[in-house]
Amino acid sequence: MSASRTKFYTDKANGKWMGVCAGIADYTGIDTTVIRVGLVVLTVAVSGLTIIAYVAAGMLAPPKPSGLYDTPEDQKFWQGVRSNPKRSTAEVRSKFRELDRRLADIETHYTSRNTRLADEIEALR
Repeated sequence: MSASRTKFYTDKANGKWMGVCAGIADYTGIDTTVIRVGLVVLTVAVSGLTIIAYVAAGMLAPPKPSGLYDTPEDQKFWQGVRSNPKRSTAEVRSKFRELDRRLADIETHYTSRNTRLADEIEALR
């Protein structure tokens, strides 16, 4: 995949106007409705200056590539990477440690002298 999964994109397929709120929601993992309500509140609070930033983001940010995520789990993972890269790295290391431990257990079981297993294999021949 040539598209970066850690980059901000506008999500026009899920967006209402220019896809900026949907893009922010995809980038952060926060619900789109919360982002939209927050944008309205922020616009009222700063007398409409947010609209200029919204239009600029809609014009400057590239559209989200189709097929950016393979699965919903993949999407959650990349949202976690964007929000806290150190935690995501620790989670990946933990998963690899668990897989390595399980593989070592399988290897130990396979290479150990297990007479019951050998008898079962011989019975199958």
